[in-house]
Amino acid sequence: MSDSDARVRIDKWLWAARFFKTRSLATEAVQGGKVELNGDRAKAAKEVKPGDEVRVRLGPYEHIVIVRALGVRRGSARDAQALYEETAESRAERERLAEQLRMAPAAFVWEEKGRPTKKDRRQITRFRDRRGD
Repeated sequence: MSDSDARVRIDKWLWAARFFKTRSLATEAVQGGKVELNGDRAKAAKEVKPGDEVRVRLGPYEHIVIVRALGVRRGSARDAQALYEETAESRAERERLAEQLRMAPAAFVWEEKGRPTKKDRRQITRFRDRRGD
């Protein structure tokens, strides 16, 4: 294996490891600062090699993984999981956060019903009349 085969661009590796659905989404995440390589902010063309630590923020979750193999082609989910190993601390933190989010009360969502009904319009008129508008 030559030296050029021992490294892969980080955006390509993230796509092959199935962290992102498309390579362009992986590139956007790297450029947006959501990916760190060995503790430093990464650029899309930065190359990864086995043994590197990659930190990826996806929504509220943060994945800290160690690169185990390089992948340049996107394969099955089983093949993708063989490309990295998630740290125990990262897995525990993600599970803790998932439990917190599951237990949190749902945010109040007001669903607009659309146009007011005849009854709603009468109530609005009565309210305005009482206010003196």
